[in-house]
Amino acid sequence: MVNRRRQTAMRNLHASVVDLVALINIPQRDDVILAEAGVTIDRALFPLLVGIERFAPIGVGELADRAGRDYTTVSRQVAKLADLGLIERRPSLTDRRVNEAVLTSAGRKVIDALDAARHRLNTPVFSEWSDRDLLELERLLRRYVDDLQNRAAPLEND
Repeated sequence: MVNRRRQTAMRNLHASVVDLVALINIPQRDDVILAEAGVTIDRALFPLLVGIERFAPIGVGELADRAGRDYTTVSRQVAKLADLGLIERRPSLTDRRVNEAVLTSAGRKVIDALDAARHRLNTPVFSEWSDRDLLELERLLRRYVDDLQNRAAPLEND
């Protein structure tokens, strides 16, 4: 019986993660965050800028994989971010064939505005949550993601 409960819990967790990813990927939600932050960039560039901030320095190939987009599309969009002065591209220290993207100070200001907007928009969501519940969600979600990444690491080296 315990095994069945774990199986059900894992199925429910997966469903919740799929629901969360689907919510995050709704383009209109990006519009709301961008408007709240007072940032005017193409909606398609928004998740790439966030990804560069999170994973920098990062090459276009890895960024495309993480975003689930085509390499050539992401390459053009990264070039737009560079033209806007939000990122800069530089040769990788480990592989000179790869150009990595990193935030500029202007890009950092945009990310800071987006973080502040996200905080304002999420505050009502967590208003009924205790500090303990919020911290527990943070801890467990981080643990889950870290454990998934650690298990996936051998697959990435194939």
